[in-house]
Amino acid sequence: MSDEPLIPSDALPRGFRFAAVKAGIKPSGKADFAVALADRPASAAAMFTANQVQAAPLTIGRRHLQRSGGRVRVVAVNAGNANCATGEAGLIACEQVCHAAAETFGCPGHEVFPSSTGIIGVPLPAEKLVAALPEAQQSLSLDAQSFARAILTTDTRPKVAHAAINIGSKTVRLAGVCKGAGMIHPQLVPHATMLVYLFTDAIIEPGDLNEFLKNAVTRTFNRISIDGDTSTNDTVLLLASGASDAKVPAADASFADALTTVCTSLAKQIVADGEGVTHVVELQIEGAASDADALKVAKAIAHSPLVKTAWAGCDPNWGRLMAAAGYSGAVIDPACIALWFGDLPICIHGGRAPEFDERAAHEYLKQREYSIRMSVGAGNGRCRFWTSDLTAEYVRINADYST
Repeated sequence: MSDEPLIPSDALPRGFRFAAVKAGIKPSGKADFAVALADRPASAAAMFTANQVQAAPLTIGRRHLQRSGGRVRVVAVNAGNANCATGEAGLIACEQVCHAAAETFGCPGHEVFPSSTGIIGVPLPAEKLVAALPEAQQSLSLDAQSFARAILTTDTRPKVAHAAINIGSKTVRLAGVCKGAGMIHPQLVPHATMLVYLFTDAIIEPGDLNEFLKNAVTRTFNRISIDGDTSTNDTVLLLASGASDAKVPAADASFADALTTVCTSLAKQIVADGEGVTHVVELQIEGAASDADALKVAKAIAHSPLVKTAWAGCDPNWGRLMAAAGYSGAVIDPACIALWFGDLPICIHGGRAPEFDERAAHEYLKQREYSIRMSVGAGNGRCRFWTSDLTAEYVRINADYST
């Protein structure tokens, strides 16, 4: 696994340890239970899916954050089972794991934050996770890489990112790990598929941490889509251990920028590792009536099967992008739309650009990663959005996911 992205040990935020063990939930037999332990209760902020069907760990995690006043000591993540659509039994199973983790690591139960990812509608075998906790405690180390691997499902590789800034004379470190490859169209709100865990050793109160997280998520994880499906389990958690002794002021620009940088890297890694993905596309929408309208256009394009399959075939069928913009619900001026594939002019004043070169456009779309820029001629609104193509491999993976 030498080609895996790594977090060097000297880049890890202080005040956290990690473990990953085999609980026997994944059919593959690989590690499927990951634990992150804060040396002392860490400030916490979290955002969860907007899907009305939500997994048991989201209900319990939200409840625990409220009870603890935004403090977390233990993060317990299982892969291979989403513990969603499991009714009251799912809530009880989640609480059993949290109670056992609290006893194992010596903290109140409400300082345990649970997460699950995997297949929906299958009862969670809590007893397997409880039985694996002693081994998790014994194997705690500074190895965040094992944690990142254990939370994967259909992902092909772990996803990690890190950054560091100076606050006065002290160094503040940030690091993040995440998983996600399909069922990706996060719609995270402040109150089975994309799980993100962010760590920093800064001193930040939960209220300020929440603002930092909301602002970063809005520009990153809420700006990606693979297939347009919003998961029942999407979670982003940010923990601050305070171990650096560096107090970050509210709305500090340097910390906000570093957090956004880490989140952007993780978000793009999710798209790049999407199920069956062969092309990663950055949409740059501008000239919209508002930023919200720019986002509408981006989502319409990103979710169009016709657009996504054209990208899969490297087909410069730009009319499909025009059609998607037209039904997006955003205010646009069709006579003013302009479109570029990278620097290649495709459309101007709502029609084919005189310089349009179909062969060059086709060659451009053969790249693994590229950008498409569209101006819709209605104002100054803009956004960036990352998405992917839609391939036969995506269909193959999801056609027999549960069998």
